[in-house]
Amino acid sequence: MTTTPRQGALSRFTILDATRVRAGPTAVRLFADMGARVIKLEIPPGAPGGDDMIGGRDHNRADYENLHRNKESLTLNMKTPEGVAILHELVRKADVFIENYRPDVKDRLGIGPEQLRAINPRLVYASISGFGQDGPYARWPGFDSIAQGMGGLMSVTGEPGHGPMRVGIPIADLCAGHFCAQGVLAALLEREATGEGQWVQTSLLESQIAMLDFQAVQWLIDRKVPGQNGNEHPLTVPTGVFRTADGFLNVAAIGQTMWTRLCEALEVPHLVDEPGFGSDPERCANRERVNAAVGEAFLRRGTAEWTERLLKAGVPCGPIHRIDQVFEDPQVRHLGITWPMSHPELGDVSLIGQPMRLSAHPRTEPPRPAPQQGQDTDAILQELGYGAQRVAELRAAFIV
Repeated sequence: MTTTPRQGALSRFTILDATRVRAGPTAVRLFADMGARVIKLEIPPGAPGGDDMIGGRDHNRADYENLHRNKESLTLNMKTPEGVAILHELVRKADVFIENYRPDVKDRLGIGPEQLRAINPRLVYASISGFGQDGPYARWPGFDSIAQGMGGLMSVTGEPGHGPMRVGIPIADLCAGHFCAQGVLAALLEREATGEGQWVQTSLLESQIAMLDFQAVQWLIDRKVPGQNGNEHPLTVPTGVFRTADGFLNVAAIGQTMWTRLCEALEVPHLVDEPGFGSDPERCANRERVNAAVGEAFLRRGTAEWTERLLKAGVPCGPIHRIDQVFEDPQVRHLGITWPMSHPELGDVSLIGQPMRLSAHPRTEPPRPAPQQGQDTDAILQELGYGAQRVAELRAAFIV
């Protein structure tokens, strides 16, 4: 396909985006932000089966802009033979096809990995599902909070005795998207050696379990079932949130060296040699006593003063920001994580940029706003050789 020259490390790739809601769009966003041509495939207005899931243009405009920036939009009804034929033409020249349908849906539509890779063997086909492409739960609909619960995260989140707690972001969705993007990049690298694409798979459940990390291996290796610890670390004390004279402070005094530094900075050096406080295992066994003693000391000064004193002593700590305070923090402003954008309707706003930097491709161009539904349909079909009359016929039949 011919298109306007793009900048970025991935500008030589074309991605077909058949995803919706959050996990899939999160994966695709990485490619769009790094210069790839991304064509978002959407159900045509008026066609049956339109997308009414959360995250749509009208439901939450800010979220939609952040998820779908830097894309083109092609309306295409893949439930029709004519729509599938157009998809096949796109696939012949594409590098990646990403979808997050339930596993049975793509097979029913005839757009699964075997069908599309038969058309273009170099195609990297990526699938994100709720629970995997096969198995007893394969046809269950996937949703972030369900994966958080089934993947164990809610059992280790929140205060003890208060029941399971969902974390404040859709972490299963987001991690599934990021893992999918990593898998696609690995497949593209291997394609350079073999000339062949492949099928990349991940799921919300697998991604959530992978993110359990040290909590999971407490069971897999030590046969210990971890529980809830609130703001505290399950394996080292004192680590967590402490009230100060004017607010709260996050502290991570991990290990004996940090414990000694903390006690000295808090002007309670006698706690270092307090019986039962001499090692991480001992302090974990006496968690309430340790936290009470340290907590009493923290009440003597405010958050800013403690932050300065503890950092000077080499103890990791930091304030706890509201979302608005995050973006006023001087280090956050210095990092430039926000991405200013001029929007024809919203005006001058900012999105969240990618949290990685490539020295060869500094981020100098503003993001392009998320596309209006089907705004690029005519141009893309013209590239494929469709004339105006044929496009009008396809629109009238709700194929595009």
